[in-house]
Amino acid sequence: MIKKVSFFVAIFLFSFFSAQKKEQLQKQNADLKKQIAAINSNLAKTQQQSKLSISYLTEVQKKIQLREKVYTNTQKEKRLIEDEIYLRQLEINRQNRELAVLRKNYAEVLVKAYKNKGVQNKVTFILSSKNLGEALRRVQYLKDYSDYQDKKAAEISNAAKVLEQNITLKQRSVKDKETILSNQQKDLLTIAAEKKAKETLLAEFKKNESQLTAELKQKKSESKALEGQIRSIIAEEIRIARAQAEQRKKEEAEKIRLAKIAAEREKAKIEAENRAKMEALALEKKKADDEARRLKEISDKKAEEEANRARIAAAADAKKTDDARTTADAEKAEARRLAAAKDAAAAAANAKAAADKAANARAAEANMAKKNEDEKKAAETKAMTNYGVSSAVGNNFASNRGKMGMPAYGTITHRFGRQPHPVFKNIVEENNGIKISVSKGTVAKCVAPGTVSRVVASADGSKTVIVKHGDYFTIYANLGSTMVSANQQVSAGSPMGVVGADFDGTYTLDFQIWNGSSPVDPLGWVN
Repeated sequence: MIKKVSFFVAIFLFSFFSAQKKEQLQKQNADLKKQIAAINSNLAKTQQQSKLSISYLTEVQKKIQLREKVYTNTQKEKRLIEDEIYLRQLEINRQNRELAVLRKNYAEVLVKAYKNKGVQNKVTFILSSKNLGEALRRVQYLKDYSDYQDKKAAEISNAAKVLEQNITLKQRSVKDKETILSNQQKDLLTIAAEKKAKETLLAEFKKNESQLTAELKQKKSESKALEGQIRSIIAEEIRIARAQAEQRKKEEAEKIRLAKIAAEREKAKIEAENRAKMEALALEKKKADDEARRLKEISDKKAEEEANRARIAAAADAKKTDDARTTADAEKAEARRLAAAKDAAAAAANAKAAADKAANARAAEANMAKKNEDEKKAAETKAMTNYGVSSAVGNNFASNRGKMGMPAYGTITHRFGRQPHPVFKNIVEENNGIKISVSKGTVAKCVAPGTVSRVVASADGSKTVIVKHGDYFTIYANLGSTMVSANQQVSAGSPMGVVGADFDGTYTLDFQIWNGSSPVDPLGWVN
């Protein structure tokens, strides 16, 4: 029984996780096929411009890789279905064995029932009981026996239904496997055709190797010339920026000096005005302290007198039974004590009021001191502002690293640094940025706020825009036309110009980022 339950659990868990895995693989394949469709669309556009290009070859290679991923996922899905078919068959075999045992047992029950058939036999069986209790038990036995037969028949029927369901599921899995095998054959044919197309394309490249190599060398020479211009412009920008920074530093130092002189004068004036006020407050505080001390002494004296009179009144109370005269003296003493107590309370109230006044004077003195400092700081800040002294605004280009958008969206055909040519392995390219193959008419956009430093026209007719972002520069090269001019303030997303055609007929943007005089990998900066 335990083995049976374990087998059921294993089948259920495998079916559950297998279904999840298959669903995940199918979703991945759907996404991959969408990417393949997008690449086919791009290839159709690129083919109209120029088929013999690196971007076209890159897209073809990417499409083949996606096809192979689809095929790999389909292989995994096929293995999952095969495992499912195998486990279903095991379950069907087990259920067939169980069904055979159930049918055999039921047949034995039917044979026994046939041998003992007839109402007379049952009646005889009941009437042959020794007593009424035994007769009742025999009636119950016959009922239970009949129920047992019905139960066994239901078990056979249910087992047969479950078996049929498993056979149906297995057949469905077999059909799924056949469909997958058919799709795999189509995928293999498609991959083979696309690989053949890639080989043909490579052969076309090889056929035109001398021409393409010459064009590449010319482009490389032009790139080197442009790099020299960029380096000169950036060096000049850095020199100007340093000179301006030095000049600003001197001007700022002079402004600070003059502002400090003005601030010291204003602070001295405030100090003199507030000193008189402080002296007046100090005098008032001294008077309040003296008054509080005098009133406290009076209060203490009154309290002492009241205590003495209280003692006298107490003594008089002890003797008031002696005579009426003593009683009158005691009453007078009591009246004097009450008057002294009232005077003492009034003196104490006056002393408290004087103490409060002295505390208020001390608080006013402290507030005046704070006000004096605040006014001096405000005067210093005002003087600095009047003389144009302000803190330098930091460059936020570096803080946006990894958050900036792409200048244009397309296929990256060349990456940063020293890279072998995708086709001609004997040619090594040194890229100061990345090259993005785009559709005709694509507009390159600025990736961050800045100032257009220069718009450079190259010998081949293309244009380059250099944008300054503090210590950093972004370069937008191989533009057919530009939409900005030198010294123009630009923001993230501002159009720089329309991407121009490359020598192979495609449209490629050369995008670079420089940190001072050193180029950096743009893919570490744009998102």
